[in-house]
Amino acid sequence: MSGVLTRWNRLGVEDAAKEILPCCGSRTWAHGMAERRPIVDEAELLAAGNEVWNRLPEADWLEAFRSHPRIGESRGPAKATARLAAWSGEEQRSVKTADKEIKLGLAEGNRAYEDRFHRTFIVCATGKSPEEMLEILRRRLRNGDAAELREAAEQQRQIVQLRLKKWLGS
Repeated sequence: MSGVLTRWNRLGVEDAAKEILPCCGSRTWAHGMAERRPIVDEAELLAAGNEVWNRLPEADWLEAFRSHPRIGESRGPAKATARLAAWSGEEQRSVKTADKEIKLGLAEGNRAYEDRFHRTFIVCATGKSPEEMLEILRRRLRNGDAAELREAAEQQRQIVQLRLKKWLGS
């Protein structure tokens, strides 16, 4: 068992939920994870992360989405922790070096997405170029409401998996 898991398994439920919250942004998810303890290894942690996420209602998905900065913005919501802000910045660092046209396209696309779906555009940005993210954003603007909610939830699930691995390595 990793040192991170050993220590986390020993915490009270509230402290354990608070510690893992930056991996997702949903308080219900974080409490669900804390209640699943003890978790002995990465595989069990990742499986639990998926299971808890997939059982959440839409309101909890939306809470998680609100913890994200817009693609191309360095600042997230004011309530974001330092760890969450650092992870978000790392995940979309490729946007910092994008050309002005791509950055403008992302800003315009973010506004259009928020006008249409009333939430922040969520994409698992790790390993994607700014051009890919812009293409994905434009494609997803054509989705219906239900399909887009499911796509955003799947993207968030992927982000959670990556963040859980980062958390274990911290």
